[in-house]
Amino acid sequence: MAKGKLIILSGPSGVGKGTVRASLFEDESLNLAYSISMTTRFPRAGERDGIDYFFVSQEEFQRKIDEDGFLEYAQFVGNCYGTPKDYVDQLLNDGKNVVLEIEVQGALQVMKKCPEALTIFLVPPSMDELEKRIRGRRTEEEDIVRQRLDKAKREIATQNEYKYVVCNDDVEEAKNKIAKIIKMNANVLTK
Repeated sequence: MAKGKLIILSGPSGVGKGTVRASLFEDESLNLAYSISMTTRFPRAGERDGIDYFFVSQEEFQRKIDEDGFLEYAQFVGNCYGTPKDYVDQLLNDGKNVVLEIEVQGALQVMKKCPEALTIFLVPPSMDELEKRIRGRRTEEEDIVRQRLDKAKREIATQNEYKYVVCNDDVEEAKNKIAKIIKMNANVLTK
């Protein structure tokens, strides 16, 4: 069986990474598997270990860091999050194309360790549209919205680090473009 391809899907907050990823997973011919992150935070209601995250202790997470067991990791709001190398390697060896839906700093870490990864950066049609999407959530205070927009500008400036840049003006169109990129570069199923 041919080894799968590591696929990094990245972009600023509010660009629609999760929506596009979910749409991609509807196409079984792409042979996709989603990488589950490891975290030190406690599970939220309804979350399951090994499905939503791998929930571990701070000590176990640190041991994994010491063993160079992550493709990338970061700390966020007092909790640690990382992409376990052994889990991703197992999926790739099983022939799956593994999707990391990941923020820019993590993506840049993974690119250093895995230069053969297929890297796709999702951009908004404009900063005005991105702001509209973030504000449309109505979940955050004004200062947080401003921080997200400032961070988005910095992240968009990194798009040249990626092999492909796709505009998410329309989810179906963005999904189709990314599916075509995957079919050109990865192990896909044929009927």
